[in-house]
Amino acid sequence: AGVKDIVLAVNYRPEIMVTLLQKYEEKFNITITFSVETEPLGTEKPVEFVSNKINAGIYILNPSILDRIELKPTSIEKEVFPHVAADSQLHSFDLEGFWMDVGQPKDFLTGTCLYLANLAKKQPHLLANTDCDYVHGGNVLVDPTAKIGKGCRIGPNVTIGPNVIIGDGVRLQRCVVLEGSRIRDYAWVMNSIIGWHSNIGRWGVSVLGDDVSINDEIYVNGGRILPHKCITSNVTEPQII
Repeated sequence: AGVKDIVLAVNYRPEIMVTLLQKYEEKFNITITFSVETEPLGTEKPVEFVSNKINAGIYILNPSILDRIELKPTSIEKEVFPHVAADSQLHSFDLEGFWMDVGQPKDFLTGTCLYLANLAKKQPHLLANTDCDYVHGGNVLVDPTAKIGKGCRIGPNVTIGPNVIIGDGVRLQRCVVLEGSRIRDYAWVMNSIIGWHSNIGRWGVSVLGDDVSINDEIYVNGGRILPHKCITSNVTEPQII
C-alpha cells in the first residue's frame, strides 16, 4: 500500500519481463523501472564452472572482521572476503552428507524426506520403530513428549514435534507437525507443514503458520495459512490466507 515506484533487476531475456509487467503500470497507477544487467557481472554465480562446491551461506567470523568493513553499504562477499582471502585468512569447511535450500515450503518437505531417509540409514534408532502399531511406511520421527491416539496411521516421512497431541484415527503422511500443535480425531494431513500451536479440527482433510485454528470437518486444499488465523469454511483452491 502506498508504493508508487518499483525497481526490478532483470537479466536473462529481460524483454519478456518488461512486456509482461509494463501493463500493470497503468492498472495500478505505478512506475516500474527495469534495471537490466546486459552482461553477467558476478552478482550471483560465476558463468564459468569453477567447483562442484556451493556456499551454504553460513559464516563464522572473528570480531576483527569489523575492522575491514567500511562505514558504507558493503557487500561482504565482494568487498571484504577477497581481501581476507588474499591475506590467507579465509577458509572453508566441507560439510559431509547432503545440503538443500529449504526456503520454500515444498522444498522444506522434500528436505525433511531426505533427512528422514538419512536417519533411516545411519541412525535408525532415532526413528519410531516400524513395529509400532501407528507407523505405516516407515521414516517417522516422534518427539518423546508427543502423545498419539489409538488407531492412527502415520508415515511415511512424518516428523512430530514436542508436546504435539494426535487424536484417535488420524492419518499423517509426508508432513511436519511443529511444537504444541493438536490434530483432532480422524483428521487426514498430507504434504503439509503444521505450524506451532495450530489446531486441526476433527475430520479435517496445508502450510499453517503459528497459532492457526481449523474448525471441524473443514477441507483445505493447498492453502498457505498465515499466523493467528481461524479457518471456518472450506478452502477449495490453493491460496494464501
